[in-house]
Amino acid sequence: MKIATVGLDLAKNVFQLHAVDRQGHLVARRQLRRTEVLRYFAKLEPCVVGMEACGSSHYWGRELAKLGHAVRLIAPQFVRPYVKSNKTDAADAEAICEAVQRPHMRFVPVKTQAQQTILSLHRARAGLVKSRTALANQIRGLLGEFGIVLPQGIRLLGLRAMEALATRDSEHSEPFRALIQMLVEHLRELGKKVAELEGRIRAIHRTDVPGQLLETIPGVGVLTASALAASIGNARAFRSGRELAAWLGLVPRQHSSGGTPHLLGISKRGDAALRTLLIHGARAVIRMAAARPEMADSWLMKLCRRRHKNIAAVALAAKNARTAWAMLMRGQAYQVSHVPAGPPTTN
Repeated sequence: MKIATVGLDLAKNVFQLHAVDRQGHLVARRQLRRTEVLRYFAKLEPCVVGMEACGSSHYWGRELAKLGHAVRLIAPQFVRPYVKSNKTDAADAEAICEAVQRPHMRFVPVKTQAQQTILSLHRARAGLVKSRTALANQIRGLLGEFGIVLPQGIRLLGLRAMEALATRDSEHSEPFRALIQMLVEHLRELGKKVAELEGRIRAIHRTDVPGQLLETIPGVGVLTASALAASIGNARAFRSGRELAAWLGLVPRQHSSGGTPHLLGISKRGDAALRTLLIHGARAVIRMAAARPEMADSWLMKLCRRRHKNIAAVALAAKNARTAWAMLMRGQAYQVSHVPAGPPTTN
């Protein structure tokens, strides 16, 4: 029988496969070693291959697409309801095969190698920033145990820490001063690595047309535009700007029942780092707008007067996400006085 749909459960070394024909009848169920995967699919006629959107899924998606197969990546939370009984690799592969055949299933676009490269730089930078913040807090904590409290801010933390120790040279032992000096040097090294990665991201961004387009949105800088363009990829994968905002976790969660809607806080789904960049950019716009008298009657300032600034920042971030989708779909730069077209009128 001819294989029409395959569910492939990814792993490091042993992959589980579940294949069915057009009628949904089981055709093959087997394990594949990592070195056997491409050889096995090269012998198959083009079919639909479903996989969970997890580690290495975009790589395998590109490789299987080169062999002529239609690759569909599914978010793991959409596969889970189809798992029968206990969780096993075989049950997971069967669930993927079942989920990929659903007519209204949502799929994750396969990212290109260039998009993954940009996002890898962003992930590495975010990890270094997190390590730098943790190290700065550790330095503050250690100094605080000896009665030294430094001003807020990370830029001059190392210099201030060493100056504070120098003014109290007789109060601290040599091992403690050596420890703080070692941590300060490590903090400076982390700062240099963060700056180096930001330079690489900016260099790639200079040749990225979609990223440069998104940079024209107020509140969207180079880092945000670069990460947003690489994460979205093809804007046509989203049906609307609101769907993109929902994908980023910037829309309210719902808990509705009995015809009564209940809207909660934002869902916080999707990429937390990208959502954070958008919200931080929105906060910067709010600070600048508050200092400009001509912005007093703007939509943003009216919202800030009615609601908390954090709510306004999230609302602006969601609006920027919708704007980004529209700009990518039309290939147009940001227009301050743009008026959205209304629904078509009927005579």
